[in-house]
Amino acid sequence: MSAKSTKGPGGKKPASAATNLVAGGGAGMMEALACHPLDTIKVRMQLSKRSQRGGSRRGFIQTGVQIVKRETPLALYKGLGAVLTGIVPKMAIRFTSYEWYKQALASKSGEITSKATFLAGLAAGVTEAVCVVTPMEVVKIRLQAQHHSMADPLDIPKYRNAAHALYTVVKEEGVGALYRGVSLTALRQGTNQAANFTAYTELKAWLQERSGHPEAGLPGWQTAFIGLISG
Repeated sequence: MSAKSTKGPGGKKPASAATNLVAGGGAGMMEALACHPLDTIKVRMQLSKRSQRGGSRRGFIQTGVQIVKRETPLALYKGLGAVLTGIVPKMAIRFTSYEWYKQALASKSGEITSKATFLAGLAAGVTEAVCVVTPMEVVKIRLQAQHHSMADPLDIPKYRNAAHALYTVVKEEGVGALYRGVSLTALRQGTNQAANFTAYTELKAWLQERSGHPEAGLPGWQTAFIGLISG
């Protein structure tokens, strides 16, 4: 397996926790804003299939159109508050814990093998799942599942916003309700981040070697490209 130094391009030290917080949180917010409507439609389709077994099932486009017609376009962003509230700590925990685990798994000479990268990514994914992702997704899905119209002030939903949903779930069902499905979420996040960080690291090293300057940084478009592939 290949090994990498704990130092970055040009012998620079790894990014600080603050840098990981800002960069990871910003990237996560952009991802949430772009992808949340698709996630809302997916959740509605899953819930619809559970409640309408044996009946006609709407497709992706039909579900989206129905949400917009009945509940206004803003309904596609139900639960976004929970995602945005959790995205910064999630990304911060992901990158910061990954760097910590990676340093802990490095050899005495400071080299990091592909196996260490994989294990660090796996541990980081499990950490974010337990600390943030599972409770955040419980709150998000509760909000997305509500069929109230956001244009009608008299159509009052059970959960008004992310904070109210969190409070209500804990009050009515206990803290344990926020961790339903935590084992599967940890498995999903762990395997995702193990594959993500390993693929990103290996592709980056390969491109640096092909450039003839292994210690040099990559152009922005190449960094974005390998991030897209690994993610």
